[in-house]
Amino acid sequence: MSDPFGLNRHIILPGPLKLDGGTALAPVEIAYETYGTLNAEASNAILICHALTGDQHVASNHSITGKPGWWTRMVGPGKPVDTDRFCVISSNVIGGCMGSSGPQSIGPDGRPYGMDFPVITISDMVRAQAMLLDHLGIAQLYSVIGGSMGGMQALSWAANFPARVASAIVIASTARHSAQNIAFHEVGRQAIMADPNWREGRYLEDGKSPDAGLAVARMAAHITYLSEQGLTEKFGRRLQNRDVKTFGFDADFQVESYLRHQGLSFTDRFDANSYLYITRATHYFDLAEEHGGHLANAFKGCNSRFCVISFDSDWLYPTSESRNIVHALNASGAPVSFVELSSPFGHDSFFLELPALDRVIDGFLKAGGL
Repeated sequence: MSDPFGLNRHIILPGPLKLDGGTALAPVEIAYETYGTLNAEASNAILICHALTGDQHVASNHSITGKPGWWTRMVGPGKPVDTDRFCVISSNVIGGCMGSSGPQSIGPDGRPYGMDFPVITISDMVRAQAMLLDHLGIAQLYSVIGGSMGGMQALSWAANFPARVASAIVIASTARHSAQNIAFHEVGRQAIMADPNWREGRYLEDGKSPDAGLAVARMAAHITYLSEQGLTEKFGRRLQNRDVKTFGFDADFQVESYLRHQGLSFTDRFDANSYLYITRATHYFDLAEEHGGHLANAFKGCNSRFCVISFDSDWLYPTSESRNIVHALNASGAPVSFVELSSPFGHDSFFLELPALDRVIDGFLKAGGL
């Protein structure tokens, strides 16, 4: 058997994956990477769950863009998630487009699934990750860490596999999407489906892609990841490469040019159908609803330690959402630490240089005693 640890790994899961939607998915492929070495007791494993448009390239160069991994500042030798101490695992979620089974995968009819791919949930993503850990011989995680949608996965892990999670770090996340969050993503989905190249999701068969619609979806979502303060400090009302207004519809302002760049560059690495499926998964996520309507019920009998982190400038998942999680954990008797960090960067703060976040994560992981 080849070594299952390292970069650019793939596995076909043994057996079908039962889905919340009532169907099963098979075969299921998972693309993943590991960093560091699993100890003899398999007790030093950390699972890092990615955000909405992330992937398995946490601390390695991206296989399409060649850019550094999305959390290289946090994961590596001597860093807060220290790969000299821990074996770090990251996988592309099902429904994704970086090697795990998703709409781009080949379906039973020999064509890409497209919109015939089954709708998936956050819980489905986590069950697939659990099967991956079984393959790796990991019975319990030292910690599961995630920001944004990754935080939803971390919460789902603790709620649905409590015996397999010693601790969880939940960053800038929520136990369910608000109506406003659903609304923003619906705008993005409609932009994709209105693109004539979408072709009811069958665009891959023509070698085309609804790039214009996907770019608009990314632009709308990206605004929610930032803060007014951050946008004002970075761009203000400054003009882009000109001294006077054009009185036309080119990108007169720097912020317009920035958003257009974000949208276009996104289409180089992400699949439009995957965007539809993953945003839908976040909308269906409601941890209280899954446990009788009471969020505290999700964590009954859970012995995991929790660290919940929010940012004061995050209006996508504001601190009030994190407090709801903390209150539920307190009500269930679970040990939890909570901190709201000050940052001008909005929701995306956990991706950026924020020494206070480094200290919190480093301290929490060290307190686990490994």
